Amino acid sequence: MLELGIKFLIAYFLGSIMGALVVGRLRGGVDIRKMGSENPGGTNALRTQGAVFALGVVIIDVGKGVIAAAVVPGLDLPFIGADPAVSRTWLVLACAAAAVIGHVWPIYHRFRGGKGGATYVGALLVLAPSLMFLLIGVFTLVLVLSGFVGLSTMSAAVALPLWIGLAVLPEQWPLFVYLVCMALLIVYCHRSNIRRMWAGVESRNPRVMLFGRRSGAGASKPGAADDEHA
Repeated sequence: MLELGIKFLIAYFLGSIMGALVVGRLRGGVDIRKMGSENPGGTNALRTQGAVFALGVVIIDVGKGVIAAAVVPGLDLPFIGADPAVSRTWLVLACAAAAVIGHVWPIYHRFRGGKGGATYVGALLVLAPSLMFLLIGVFTLVLVLSGFVGLSTMSAAVALPLWIGLAVLPEQWPLFVYLVCMALLIVYCHRSNIRRMWAGVESRNPRVMLFGRRSGAGASKPGAADDEHA
């Protein structure tokens, strides 16, 4: 279990590296947690700093999910051998989850992080790349119908374990457990979005909607904390 614990912590520390804050320091100390929606994710980065800044944020946040799932489990650590009692499959999934947890609650930044979406996608690219088609499809469908990025993110995250549960179980049981846990975490991180949608005050982006309204209530508002998902 020592191997599992150490590699889980390594992945967590890796996940705690916030792309928004790394890019912000390179840009002279910009902290988007004090701007717009105050969320250190790709959407707020795009809204407040532009495409180049946001691209850097997304690359880092997705990349750490990839590294956590693809590299960390296979690290040859000194004085810590491979534990035969630890399933390699569960080790990979644990490291992937740790990176997402680190992004949401980063130890380097007083546990104030993002909502886990980008890092989750990075890990999924390694764990089950074929599921990306479903993820993107559900996200896009909900987005063009509703205009809510937060709702689109939650819907896509929930759709994956539902699909695995209906079409693949019991063969992919570990992956199913992982996807359920990540879906619950992402929904939890979007609880403020849920409250605003329930109250009818959640902002949306009508520009991406098939039947969007161009003005009036529900239109996108600059700086609104509506759709952060990374």
